[in-house]
Amino acid sequence: MTMMLASVRSLDEALIALEGGADLIDLKEPSRGALGALDHAAVRICVQAIGGRRPVSATIGDLPSMDPQSMTAAVERMAATGVDFIKIGFFFRPQAFDCATALSKLASRARLVAVLFADETYDLALVDELAGNGFTGAMLDTAHKTGKTLRDWRTENELEEFVIRGRNRRLLTGLAGSLRREDIPQFLAIGPDYLGFRGALCRNGDRGQSLDRDTFAKIRAAIPQGTAQYRRAAA
Repeated sequence: MTMMLASVRSLDEALIALEGGADLIDLKEPSRGALGALDHAAVRICVQAIGGRRPVSATIGDLPSMDPQSMTAAVERMAATGVDFIKIGFFFRPQAFDCATALSKLASRARLVAVLFADETYDLALVDELAGNGFTGAMLDTAHKTGKTLRDWRTENELEEFVIRGRNRRLLTGLAGSLRREDIPQFLAIGPDYLGFRGALCRNGDRGQSLDRDTFAKIRAAIPQGTAQYRRAAA
């Protein structure tokens, strides 16, 4: 069953996502980029307030240089906040495989999820490398929020290939990138472990605006509830 990931930028939004039935609450700051990081103090407050009622993920920020040392340090700092999952952007750089190897030593301390970008070049062989280095999951998102959706960048066959590759390597898989409610049935047919939303949950579909309860409820209603299963998968 596919679950719902809701990206939030504050405690108030995290509580809306919790009350609205999100399966995974994802902490990020959209004004700082595709994977803009919230301040660590804010992450800790959200983790404490959610209190284990839902799994919580957080991004470490956009690090396009893909420097293994900087990336490892950023993951270590975020792991100290107590989040359940840490999302790490993997840009198409020669160092990407080195970063996967460098982060392997942290995989026993934190559940690591690599985010690849559909609007840039990516290498599916990296999925194998991630699995071999102890990562928990792999996600396909968009790096540039230009109004185009994931479907504008990749065909259904390409998206399915990504999900199958991850599943065969026993990784949790996710799809995100300006997803719209009308696209949900097609994505559910592909069968990722979760679908990620930000803009579709906000006022006027603007990811920079606050979450809107009514809009949130419409997205939640379009995805079958799966919290209990997600907890088992994340354990």
